[in-house]
Amino acid sequence: MTDKNKVVLYGFWACPFVKSVELALKIKGIPFAYVEEDFLNKSPELLKFNPVYKKVPVLVHNERPICESAIILEYIEEVWNNNGPSLLPQDPFKRSQIRFWVDFVKNQTEGEAQEKAMEEVKERLKVVEEQGLKSLLAEGSPFVNGDELGYLDIGMLTILGRYKIYEEFFGMKIMEEEEIPIVFSWLNRLIEHPIAKELGAPPKEKILGLLHITRQRFLQSPVAA
Repeated sequence: MTDKNKVVLYGFWACPFVKSVELALKIKGIPFAYVEEDFLNKSPELLKFNPVYKKVPVLVHNERPICESAIILEYIEEVWNNNGPSLLPQDPFKRSQIRFWVDFVKNQTEGEAQEKAMEEVKERLKVVEEQGLKSLLAEGSPFVNGDELGYLDIGMLTILGRYKIYEEFFGMKIMEEEEIPIVFSWLNRLIEHPIAKELGAPPKEKILGLLHITRQRFLQSPVAA
């Protein structure tokens, strides 16, 4: 990787939006360096490259920063459009539908108890099953993007690819095959994709520990009072 085409991703191990950028870069075959950030001690580089939100992910390409995962994925698709499979369909209407459902999947309830948020996720997945996937998944195609992972596949995988750990932590079923068989099969195919397995996932104990910390912070916040 020459300095002219240097790509650096600033991230945090637990952030699903960072993982979505990692997946997109891997799918496109783009070499990149990864910098792990400490949320309690953010690096001067992160603060320089993202002075507005001061958060990850940040993709730096030729010393120029791109922030926010959705914008980064669009940037990757446009700049490296000749690398690997396309992340979005060519048809403008189909692109708009993919963007809509990515936003729908990502737009989870903010500022509420984790358990309540998980209940909303379950309801949203039913909508994805009935209104989205039945039209987006072509017959015989394993993924929304066909035979390769695309924009919506990446979004679903990074947000809910750890659903079994979430089920253990919350003591509730999020993915019930009987209720959402199409979503259930789709997500489990995504989890088994070679690139997803290559990237791997953080240890279960580490994720559970972070969930416990998040719950305690919420219970101690004014919102929970």
